Amino acid sequence: MENPFLDFTHSLLRYGVLLIVAAAGLIHLRGLLLQRPILNYERSLSIWAVVLCHVQLIVGLLLYIMYWGRISDMAGEEGRFWKVEHIGTMVVAVALVTIGRATAKRATTEIAKQKRIAIYYLIALALMLWAIPWPFTDIGHGRAWL
Repeated sequence: MENPFLDFTHSLLRYGVLLIVAAAGLIHLRGLLLQRPILNYERSLSIWAVVLCHVQLIVGLLLYIMYWGRISDMAGEEGRFWKVEHIGTMVVAVALVTIGRATAKRATTEIAKQKRIAIYYLIALALMLWAIPWPFTDIGHGRAWL
């Protein structure tokens, strides 16, 4: 059961997720280094990062369910990547973004809030970048950028 719309949406949305998670992580890192309070647009950016990550996760899980027959038949490195590495790492990355935002919300000082979002979001960003099947990798070879 192919679904080109969901495939395209998942591929396109990854750039939005990467951009907003990177922006939020770096902006909060800058706020941490400058030791200043969180500004409204920074708070909004971190919230949008959580929302986009969850939308991307839902679309990814729908694709995973739809392609389960094809994925379960895969063997070797490609099978391991799709069955374990990609989905597992992305779930952990989305969880880190969610935990970072939730713990920052409960932090008592502005510096602690900046620190938690910066650390959690940038670790999640690194995991996302590693688990994406980029066209220049062995797994993503032959796949388009979109």
